[in-house]
Amino acid sequence: MERGYCYREVLPFVAMVAVECLNVVINILFKAANLKGMNFYVFIAYAYTIANFVLLPFLFIFRSSAGLPSFKFPLISRICLLGFIGVFGQILGYKGVEYSSPTLASAISNLTPAFTFIIAIIFRMEKVAFRNSSTQAKIIGTIISISGALVVVLYKGPTVSSSVSSVSLQWPLGTSLSNWVIGGLFLAADYLFLSVWYIVQTQVMKIYPAEFMVTFLYNICGTIISVPVCFIAEPNLSSWILRPSVAIAAVIYTGFIGAFITTVHTWGLHLKGPVSIAIFKPLSIVIAALMSVVFLGDALDLGSVIGAIVISIGFYAVLWGKSKEASMVDDYMVESSIATSFDNQLPLLQSCKVENM
Repeated sequence: MERGYCYREVLPFVAMVAVECLNVVINILFKAANLKGMNFYVFIAYAYTIANFVLLPFLFIFRSSAGLPSFKFPLISRICLLGFIGVFGQILGYKGVEYSSPTLASAISNLTPAFTFIIAIIFRMEKVAFRNSSTQAKIIGTIISISGALVVVLYKGPTVSSSVSSVSLQWPLGTSLSNWVIGGLFLAADYLFLSVWYIVQTQVMKIYPAEFMVTFLYNICGTIISVPVCFIAEPNLSSWILRPSVAIAAVIYTGFIGAFITTVHTWGLHLKGPVSIAIFKPLSIVIAALMSVVFLGDALDLGSVIGAIVISIGFYAVLWGKSKEASMVDDYMVESSIATSFDNQLPLLQSCKVENM
């Protein structure tokens, strides 16, 4: 009983918190490499390629085909769709970070639970009963989260705190409010793609429940799509030559850790569902704000602080709604089991009465 609870509740919580921390580091390393002149198209193509080599040994270590269906067109088409969504979502995301900062990327990522909840309703993966307090909390929380993200994008405000980095990784002098807004829009589109990716990946795992195989095939599709697309977008061969600098560290880290993050997300989606995984995204704003100020010398603006607070309120409203919904389901299961047990005992009681007569 305790092992089952730890596997279903404690382990996913710890894993998702760790994933958010690692994901923030990816954004910060990319920003650092980008400020040193690395092109984000090159970054994406190399990261996908490295992830394939990282995942390949695990296919043989955790190989198990027992009970798994054969590869048919519905499964293959969904995995190819995952590759398309993943590549173009990352292009939008890293372009957004290039225009803005990792802190804004983490702030906008708080839209992911709202996007995922809306899409899950469309695909009938979430039940909506407007009279239930759990549904009302999730809807209100979604609206609040979107409002908070708009505050972050449209209102920068005065600087709350700043740090002078000794590594000289400040923003380019040309960074302006218009770039901030454009970056926010790119990031919002990226997290919309991520929400769709969660939904499709959950469907794939229902068809083929093998995390490492699905993650590897997704990365293969991502590589096949990203390499030609990124090479067309960046045909300058000198940009593809990695020199000893933060760029190499960023690419290698993203390849290794990105493979781990995708695998953990795939496992979590199979175990808990898309909305339960998406609600961990708001944790990244605190991590990103602290790390960006310390390591990148980014300024922490009032708009980001206010927006993060508003988004967090929306996040906790959605979280409360999900927990209340889960408790209602547990109560229903207990009542059903009691009713079933009583129905099974009823014929025995009746037969005993007949024998006594």
